[in-house]
Amino acid sequence: MEIAPLPRLLIEPAVRRALDEDLGTAGDITSAAVIPPDHRSAVAMVARRDGVIAGLDCAALACELVDPRITVTRHVSDGTAVRAGTRIASLAGPSRSLLTAERTALNFLCHLSGIASATAALVHLVDGTGTRITCTRKTTPGLRALEKHAVLAGGGASHRHSLADAMLIKDNHIAIAGGIRPALERARAMAGHMVKVEIEVDTLAQLAEVLEIGADVVLLDNMDIATLREAVAMVAGRAVTEASGTITPETARAVAATGVDLISLGWITHSAPALDIGLDFLAAQDGA
Repeated sequence: MEIAPLPRLLIEPAVRRALDEDLGTAGDITSAAVIPPDHRSAVAMVARRDGVIAGLDCAALACELVDPRITVTRHVSDGTAVRAGTRIASLAGPSRSLLTAERTALNFLCHLSGIASATAALVHLVDGTGTRITCTRKTTPGLRALEKHAVLAGGGASHRHSLADAMLIKDNHIAIAGGIRPALERARAMAGHMVKVEIEVDTLAQLAEVLEIGADVVLLDNMDIATLREAVAMVAGRAVTEASGTITPETARAVAATGVDLISLGWITHSAPALDIGLDFLAAQDGA
């Protein structure tokens, strides 16, 4: 699925930090030593495996920041499913600059495409159930906006972007507050009219207590399939239901079949394997 790009203002700081880290104190000393300064090349970013693409804006920006003379021609968009061997983008420009930008550009593209690919696979697994796949706040520090955007590219949905987006009362909140009722009542009293309140429960008894008081979303944590099915029946549409806790591709379909509205997974952002994408040399350009 094609999605709107993130504003440059959000992605540029992350790309600049990555380039600063890679360039060190002296820049790309290998390319400076090996490649003549006036040499120009054409190269291509090519998928080595099937997957869904995300992070093209980051990759293109890495090239631009290294050298504005690099031209990037995109052949697909974020959210596009590709086969192994697909040319994702063609690049041309000074050879030294292409080599300097290569790793940072590919790091973003491979990592974010891996997240989009993992998300798309889960979305496919639950297709037809009405359940949506969503990520969490378990993201790489400094890359949350990019990783959540990659989830959207894979057809998933986003949970909170930050602690200020909504109230999520978890087990430790409940323990410190003295129970479900005081925690939920305080949250509901403080929440503005635009703020949703979600609460985590582990048992059907806790769920019954929540339903007496009321919540916008109920997080059904680490419940087995039979308990999840009963929990959804208890809620009966009075709140959004979210299943979470050690859900895998092998169990996602069965969880979705219980009727939950959402399945949230931290691993699609913090542990999704990178999609293998390489940079292939095509040809030296005229004047090289």
